[in-house]
Amino acid sequence: MLAPVGDPVPSEARPDPDIPPPEIVEFIRFCHRRRAVGWPELYDEMWSVAARHEFNGWGEEQFAAYGVTFSLYSMPRLSAWVRLVIADPRTAADRPLAASAAV
Repeated sequence: MLAPVGDPVPSEARPDPDIPPPEIVEFIRFCHRRRAVGWPELYDEMWSVAARHEFNGWGEEQFAAYGVTFSLYSMPRLSAWVRLVIADPRTAADRPLAASAAV
């Protein structure tokens, strides 16, 4: 299996779990470029891309390492991350964490 690029930090251990990791920001953008729709339609594209390993060769284990499982349990966080990334091309994940705390 392919390992995620870098050292993933579990969502619970990151300073602000409401901000997606940069790798997931790129995944959301990748999917949104392929199919420019909002939530929940984008979920279908994201799931499809993940199932076919079309983003960096990542599969279920790699996405799970970054907090993306496509389960109903994690759906609220994933939908919030998608809305954050789509709403602002320069998402909070691109800015220093100190600056994003003030947002």
